[in-house]
Amino acid sequence: MKKIINVTVGSRKVDLADCETDLLCVGLFSDAKVLDKVNGELDKRLGGAIWRVVEPGDFKGKSGTSALVYGEGIAAKRVLLVGLGEKKKATLDTVRGAAACAANRAVGLKVENISLALHKAFGKRFDLAVAGQASAEGVYFGSYRYDEYITESEDGRLDKLSVELVDSDAVAVRKLQKGLLSGAVVGAAQSYARTVANRPGNVINPASLAEEAKKLASGSKQLSCTIFDEKQLAAKGMGGILAVGSGSQNKPRLIVLKYSSSKAAKSKPTVALVGKAVTFDSGGLNLKPSRGMGEMKFDKVGGIAVLGAMKAIAELNLGVNVYGIIPAAENMPGGSSYRPSDIVTTFSGKTVEIGNTDAEGRMILCDAISYADKQGCDVIVDIATLTGACKIALGKHMAGVMSNDTKLLKQLQQAAKLSGEKVWHMPSGDEYAEEMKSKVADLTNSASPWGGVCSAAAFLRQFAGERKWAHLDIAGVDMFEKGTKFAVAGSSGFGVRLLVSYVTGLAGKR
Repeated sequence: MKKIINVTVGSRKVDLADCETDLLCVGLFSDAKVLDKVNGELDKRLGGAIWRVVEPGDFKGKSGTSALVYGEGIAAKRVLLVGLGEKKKATLDTVRGAAACAANRAVGLKVENISLALHKAFGKRFDLAVAGQASAEGVYFGSYRYDEYITESEDGRLDKLSVELVDSDAVAVRKLQKGLLSGAVVGAAQSYARTVANRPGNVINPASLAEEAKKLASGSKQLSCTIFDEKQLAAKGMGGILAVGSGSQNKPRLIVLKYSSSKAAKSKPTVALVGKAVTFDSGGLNLKPSRGMGEMKFDKVGGIAVLGAMKAIAELNLGVNVYGIIPAAENMPGGSSYRPSDIVTTFSGKTVEIGNTDAEGRMILCDAISYADKQGCDVIVDIATLTGACKIALGKHMAGVMSNDTKLLKQLQQAAKLSGEKVWHMPSGDEYAEEMKSKVADLTNSASPWGGVCSAAAFLRQFAGERKWAHLDIAGVDMFEKGTKFAVAGSSGFGVRLLVSYVTGLAGKR
């Protein structure tokens, strides 16, 4: 199989005009009336080539746009102007997006090395280490391609891309490099997650996903991995996971990764990251429509986000103990499938009436959340493509976040802001929990069609005990249906950056 593009990142002290590179990337704001100092100096050396593109409006500096400039007078083979949008609206994600746009364009141009000076346009607005991290994350995001199974192609893309952040000031380079190292770890982890998520159901099933987790853990001294197979799940009474996987020949698994930090202070909470991994979701006996069913390979992306986050957390050596808990099942129709009206006894002891076999995510998550509770985790954050209702409510731009703890909610909102993976707070209080009660069991897994994102979260909250808990519904942001200026179609890897940012904040390493 073809491997994803090998991205390497670094930094270098060099005057931009003297920077030997295949592609020198600089940023321009859409509301700039004149060229800034950096672009003005390059323009002068290029004999006005930049201004000749900007002045007539051929390049307007809009976010997600870029333009190539050629000319003699500098060491770079070509210059890429990258649009930054309006200056007053610029955020850290503008830096990340610009780097992604540049890397995406670089892969299309088939260049081997690029030099980024995008941070120069923002002046002192952002800490350079933070900007360096965002730039590295963006580079990995934009350069990512998924073509593992393409054996013949006229594309001829290169196997590697070398990226450097450049500045003429040595102090600035050192600061950029500091953030660059962390960003490379997070960016590579997100690319890893996107690759596993993009693999189809005949490649990734519960057992092979468990093997992927074991392989990940074997490469880290601080990660351990425990796998519970169907017999062990039955012995533990994990009826939710077993029910969902009962119709498939690919039997379910519970994957438990544990990151043990030698630096974790006793005052730091033990965190559980819980991710739904339905490796393929046909809907079960409540079969989904055929249109779009192929996309149901992405119903595992919550679990894959946890897998990628655990990879980065271990490599960053963060000072917090973290569990990565991934319930994995394949939801298929069959003679042994669970049925509407079945009553399932979950790991917590609570009983659930099955109203809809396609409301399967909450059934596997409830066992995993209960497991995190019984392991003594202080904080539980679950992440899942849980409800179509969330996509209807928030579209393709934000995930829903619900929590029983105000401080945890604010921490996740701050992590979302820094990571560029946006969230919107939605309710999940007792009024929604009331809707999930059954007349013949403790709970039902499917109730009113109204406010489905909120009632689903309220269902999960019943299994968190007295722990601080939050739920991230990433339906809608889990994948790109078609390519953008920043990324190719397929898995977005959403959640990796957000979860790592959250744990980084707990570790006090911002």
